[in-house]
Amino acid sequence: MKINLFKIQFLAAIFISAFTSAQNNRINTSGNIGWYNFFGTIKLNDKWGLHTEYQWRRDNFITDWQQSLLRIGVNYQLNPRILFRIGYAWIETFPYGEIPINGLGRDFTEHRIFEMIQLSHKEGLVDFSHRFMLEQRFVGRYTSANVNSEDDFPLLNRMRYMIRLQVPLKGREIKDKTPYAAVYDEVFIGFGKNVNANVFDQNRIGALLGYRFNKNFRLEAGYLNQTLQFGRQINGQNVFQNNHGFIVNANVTIDAGKKKE
Repeated sequence: MKINLFKIQFLAAIFISAFTSAQNNRINTSGNIGWYNFFGTIKLNDKWGLHTEYQWRRDNFITDWQQSLLRIGVNYQLNPRILFRIGYAWIETFPYGEIPINGLGRDFTEHRIFEMIQLSHKEGLVDFSHRFMLEQRFVGRYTSANVNSEDDFPLLNRMRYMIRLQVPLKGREIKDKTPYAAVYDEVFIGFGKNVNANVFDQNRIGALLGYRFNKNFRLEAGYLNQTLQFGRQINGQNVFQNNHGFIVNANVTIDAGKKKE
Protein backbone atom coordinates (compact mmCIF):
# COMPACT_ATOMS: atom_id res chain seq x y z
CA MET A 1 0.00 0.00 0.00
CA LYS A 2 2.89 2.33 0.86
CA ILE A 3 4.55 1.54 -2.46
CA ASN A 4 1.38 2.40 -4.38
CA LEU A 5 1.00 5.65 -2.47
CA PHE A 6 4.64 6.53 -3.19
CA LYS A 7 4.12 5.83 -6.91
CA ILE A 8 1.06 8.06 -6.99
CA GLN A 9 2.90 10.88 -5.24
CA PHE A 10 5.91 10.47 -7.56
CA LEU A 11 3.77 10.58 -10.71
CA ALA A 12 1.81 13.55 -9.37
CA ALA A 13 5.06 15.41 -8.71
CA ILE A 14 6.27 14.74 -12.28
CA PHE A 15 2.95 15.92 -13.73
CA ILE A 16 2.92 19.11 -11.66
CA SER A 17 6.53 19.84 -12.58
CA ALA A 18 5.86 19.30 -16.32
CA PHE A 19 2.69 21.40 -16.19
CA THR A 20 4.46 24.25 -14.38
CA SER A 21 7.36 24.12 -16.84
CA ALA A 22 4.97 24.26 -19.80
CA GLN A 23 3.12 27.22 -18.29
CA ASN A 24 6.41 29.04 -17.64
CA ASN A 25 7.38 28.54 -21.30
CA ARG A 26 4.23 30.29 -22.51
CA ILE A 27 3.19 33.82 -23.22
CA ASN A 28 -0.56 34.06 -22.60
CA THR A 29 -2.75 36.83 -23.99
CA SER A 30 -6.51 37.32 -24.00
CA GLY A 31 -9.15 39.29 -25.83
CA ASN A 32 -12.86 39.91 -26.37
CA ILE A 33 -14.32 38.86 -29.70
CA GLY A 34 -17.59 38.92 -31.60
CA TRP A 35 -18.27 36.63 -34.56
CA TYR A 36 -21.27 37.43 -36.77
CA ASN A 37 -21.83 34.74 -39.37
CA PHE A 38 -24.04 33.96 -42.35
CA PHE A 39 -24.37 30.42 -43.73
CA GLY A 40 -26.32 29.88 -46.93
CA THR A 41 -27.20 26.61 -48.67
CA ILE A 42 -28.62 26.47 -52.17
CA LYS A 43 -30.12 23.04 -52.84
CA LEU A 44 -29.94 22.16 -56.52
CA ASN A 45 -31.63 18.76 -56.05
CA ASP A 46 -31.82 16.00 -53.44
CA LYS A 47 -28.08 15.27 -53.73
CA TRP A 48 -26.25 18.37 -54.90
CA GLY A 49 -26.05 21.86 -53.50
CA LEU A 50 -23.92 24.98 -53.08
CA HIS A 51 -22.51 26.26 -49.80
CA THR A 52 -21.94 29.99 -49.18
CA GLU A 53 -20.60 31.53 -45.99
CA TYR A 54 -19.31 34.84 -44.66
CA GLN A 55 -17.91 35.39 -41.17
CA TRP A 56 -17.45 38.94 -39.88
CA ARG A 57 -15.04 38.37 -36.99
CA ARG A 58 -14.42 41.33 -34.72
CA ASP A 59 -12.08 42.22 -31.87
CA ASN A 60 -13.26 44.17 -28.80
CA PHE A 61 -16.65 42.52 -29.44
CA ILE A 62 -17.43 44.65 -32.51
CA THR A 63 -15.28 47.78 -32.82
CA ASP A 64 -12.14 46.38 -34.51
CA TRP A 65 -11.26 43.80 -37.14
CA GLN A 66 -10.10 40.32 -36.19
CA GLN A 67 -10.73 38.36 -39.41
CA SER A 68 -12.79 38.39 -42.57
CA LEU A 69 -13.65 34.94 -43.91
CA LEU A 70 -15.47 34.06 -47.12
CA ARG A 71 -16.06 30.38 -47.93
CA ILE A 72 -17.81 28.70 -50.86
CA GLY A 73 -18.22 25.03 -51.64
CA VAL A 74 -20.09 22.22 -53.37
CA ASN A 75 -22.23 19.83 -51.28
CA TYR A 76 -23.04 16.21 -51.97
CA GLN A 77 -25.65 14.62 -49.69
CA LEU A 78 -24.94 10.90 -49.86
CA ASN A 79 -27.87 10.16 -47.53
CA PRO A 80 -29.60 12.00 -44.65
CA ARG A 81 -26.70 11.20 -42.32
CA ILE A 82 -23.65 11.80 -44.53
CA LEU A 83 -22.70 15.10 -46.20
CA PHE A 84 -19.58 15.75 -48.32
CA ARG A 85 -18.24 19.20 -49.19
CA ILE A 86 -15.24 20.57 -51.07
CA GLY A 87 -14.47 24.22 -51.57
CA TYR A 88 -12.35 27.34 -51.28
CA ALA A 89 -11.96 30.02 -48.61
CA TRP A 90 -10.44 33.49 -48.62
CA ILE A 91 -9.36 34.86 -45.25
CA GLU A 92 -7.90 38.20 -44.23
CA THR A 93 -6.36 38.30 -40.73
CA PHE A 94 -5.71 41.68 -39.10
CA PRO A 95 -3.15 42.78 -36.46
CA TYR A 96 -5.53 42.64 -33.48
CA GLY A 97 -4.93 42.01 -29.78
CA GLU A 98 -1.98 42.53 -27.43
CA ILE A 99 0.38 40.56 -29.70
CA PRO A 100 -0.45 40.37 -33.42
CA ILE A 101 -0.24 36.98 -35.13
CA ASN A 102 2.03 38.38 -37.84
CA GLY A 103 5.50 39.16 -36.46
CA LEU A 104 5.62 42.49 -38.34
CA GLY A 105 2.25 43.57 -36.97
CA ARG A 106 0.60 43.50 -40.39
CA ASP A 107 -2.53 41.98 -41.86
CA PHE A 108 -2.11 38.94 -44.11
CA THR A 109 -4.15 36.97 -46.63
CA GLU A 110 -4.81 33.25 -46.71
CA HIS A 111 -6.15 31.17 -49.59
CA ARG A 112 -7.53 27.83 -48.49
CA ILE A 113 -8.79 24.65 -50.17
CA PHE A 114 -10.78 22.29 -47.98
CA GLU A 115 -12.48 18.89 -47.97
CA MET A 116 -15.17 17.98 -45.43
CA ILE A 117 -17.36 15.07 -44.35
CA GLN A 118 -20.14 15.52 -41.80
CA LEU A 119 -21.82 12.59 -40.06
CA SER A 120 -25.14 13.03 -38.25
CA HIS A 121 -27.20 10.81 -35.98
CA LYS A 122 -29.85 11.10 -33.28
CA GLU A 123 -29.84 9.49 -29.83
CA GLY A 124 -33.04 10.12 -27.92
CA LEU A 125 -33.60 13.89 -27.81
CA VAL A 126 -30.03 14.71 -28.81
CA ASP A 127 -28.92 15.42 -32.40
CA PHE A 128 -25.22 14.70 -32.90
CA SER A 129 -23.01 15.87 -35.73
CA HIS A 130 -19.33 15.07 -36.34
CA ARG A 131 -17.46 17.25 -38.81
CA PHE A 132 -14.05 16.20 -40.18
CA MET A 133 -12.10 18.67 -42.35
CA LEU A 134 -8.78 18.74 -44.17
CA GLU A 135 -7.39 22.13 -45.19
CA GLN A 136 -4.59 23.10 -47.55
CA ARG A 137 -3.74 26.62 -46.43
CA PHE A 138 -1.62 29.02 -48.49
CA VAL A 139 -0.84 31.61 -45.81
CA GLY A 140 0.73 34.87 -46.91
CA ARG A 141 3.92 36.06 -45.27
CA TYR A 142 6.39 38.92 -45.68
CA THR A 143 9.93 37.74 -46.38
CA SER A 144 11.30 41.03 -45.02
CA ALA A 145 10.13 44.27 -43.45
CA ASN A 146 10.99 46.07 -46.69
CA VAL A 147 8.23 44.50 -48.81
CA ASN A 148 4.80 46.14 -48.84
CA SER A 149 2.69 43.02 -49.42
CA GLU A 150 2.94 39.28 -48.89
CA ASP A 151 5.48 37.83 -51.30
CA ASP A 152 5.39 34.18 -50.21
CA PHE A 153 2.51 31.76 -49.68
CA PRO A 154 3.86 28.54 -48.09
CA LEU A 155 1.53 25.55 -47.79
CA LEU A 156 0.31 24.71 -44.28
CA ASN A 157 -1.78 21.56 -43.77
CA ARG A 158 -4.40 21.34 -41.05
CA MET A 159 -7.04 18.87 -39.92
CA ARG A 160 -10.12 19.70 -37.84
CA TYR A 161 -12.70 17.75 -35.91
CA MET A 162 -15.89 19.23 -34.46
CA ILE A 163 -18.55 17.51 -32.38
CA ARG A 164 -21.86 19.30 -31.92
CA LEU A 165 -24.86 18.32 -29.78
CA GLN A 166 -28.24 20.02 -29.92
CA VAL A 167 -31.54 19.38 -28.13
CA PRO A 168 -35.02 20.87 -28.54
CA LEU A 169 -36.29 23.07 -25.72
CA LYS A 170 -39.87 22.24 -26.68
CA GLY A 171 -41.12 18.85 -27.78
CA ARG A 172 -38.94 15.91 -28.78
CA GLU A 173 -37.44 17.13 -32.06
CA ILE A 174 -36.24 20.34 -33.67
CA LYS A 175 -38.84 21.33 -36.23
CA ASP A 176 -40.56 24.55 -37.33
CA LYS A 177 -41.05 27.14 -34.54
CA THR A 178 -38.82 25.20 -32.14
CA PRO A 179 -36.26 26.73 -29.75
CA TYR A 180 -33.17 24.63 -29.10
CA ALA A 181 -29.83 24.59 -27.27
CA ALA A 182 -26.51 23.52 -28.77
CA VAL A 183 -22.93 22.99 -27.60
CA TYR A 184 -19.87 22.18 -29.66
CA ASP A 185 -16.13 21.73 -29.47
CA GLU A 186 -13.69 21.87 -32.38
CA VAL A 187 -9.97 21.09 -32.32
CA PHE A 188 -7.45 22.08 -35.03
CA ILE A 189 -4.17 20.21 -35.59
CA GLY A 190 -1.43 21.27 -37.99
CA PHE A 191 0.79 18.80 -39.82
CA GLY A 192 3.36 18.65 -42.61
CA LYS A 193 6.82 20.11 -43.15
CA ASN A 194 5.72 23.75 -42.64
CA VAL A 195 3.82 23.18 -39.41
CA ASN A 196 6.18 25.47 -37.41
CA ALA A 197 5.57 25.83 -33.66
CA ASN A 198 1.87 25.02 -33.56
CA VAL A 199 1.04 21.36 -34.16
CA PHE A 200 -1.83 22.22 -31.83
CA ASP A 201 -3.32 25.11 -33.76
CA GLN A 202 -6.45 26.05 -31.86
CA ASN A 203 -9.62 24.94 -30.07
CA ARG A 204 -13.11 26.45 -30.08
CA ILE A 205 -15.94 25.88 -27.63
CA GLY A 206 -19.44 27.26 -28.15
CA ALA A 207 -22.72 27.23 -26.22
CA LEU A 208 -25.75 28.48 -28.17
CA LEU A 209 -29.45 29.10 -27.98
CA GLY A 210 -31.27 28.88 -31.29
CA TYR A 211 -34.65 29.09 -32.93
CA ARG A 212 -35.78 27.29 -36.07
CA PHE A 213 -38.38 29.51 -37.71
CA ASN A 214 -38.94 27.04 -40.54
CA LYS A 215 -36.94 24.53 -42.60
CA ASN A 216 -35.29 27.39 -44.48
CA PHE A 217 -34.20 29.70 -41.66
CA ARG A 218 -32.51 29.24 -38.27
CA LEU A 219 -30.97 31.85 -35.99
CA GLU A 220 -28.68 31.11 -33.04
CA ALA A 221 -26.44 33.07 -30.67
CA GLY A 222 -24.35 32.45 -27.60
CA TYR A 223 -20.90 32.22 -26.03
CA LEU A 224 -17.64 31.44 -27.85
CA ASN A 225 -14.21 30.58 -26.46
CA GLN A 226 -11.25 30.47 -28.84
CA THR A 227 -7.80 29.28 -27.75
CA LEU A 228 -5.11 29.46 -30.41
CA GLN A 229 -1.36 28.96 -30.53
CA PHE A 230 0.79 31.15 -32.77
CA GLY A 231 2.96 29.55 -35.43
CA ARG A 232 5.94 31.52 -34.09
CA GLN A 233 7.72 31.96 -30.79
CA ILE A 234 8.84 35.08 -28.94
CA ASN A 235 12.15 34.77 -27.11
CA GLY A 236 11.84 30.99 -27.24
CA GLN A 237 8.35 31.02 -25.71
CA ASN A 238 5.15 29.76 -27.32
CA VAL A 239 2.37 32.31 -27.62
CA PHE A 240 -1.20 31.37 -26.70
CA GLN A 241 -4.21 33.61 -27.24
CA ASN A 242 -7.42 32.97 -25.28
CA ASN A 243 -10.45 34.87 -26.60
CA HIS A 244 -13.93 35.08 -25.09
CA GLY A 245 -16.99 36.59 -26.67
CA PHE A 246 -20.22 36.28 -28.59
CA ILE A 247 -21.20 34.38 -31.71
CA VAL A 248 -24.30 34.90 -33.86
CA ASN A 249 -25.20 32.51 -36.72
CA ALA A 250 -27.86 32.98 -39.38
CA ASN A 251 -28.58 29.83 -41.43
CA VAL A 252 -30.55 30.16 -44.67
CA THR A 253 -31.54 27.40 -47.11
CA ILE A 254 -32.86 28.05 -50.63
CA ASP A 255 -34.37 25.10 -52.47
CA ALA A 256 -33.59 26.00 -56.07
CA GLY A 257 -34.45 22.51 -57.32
CA LYS A 258 -37.99 22.47 -55.92
CA LYS A 259 -40.57 22.03 -58.67
CA LYS A 260 -43.34 24.56 -58.87
CA GLU A 261 -46.79 23.16 -58.47
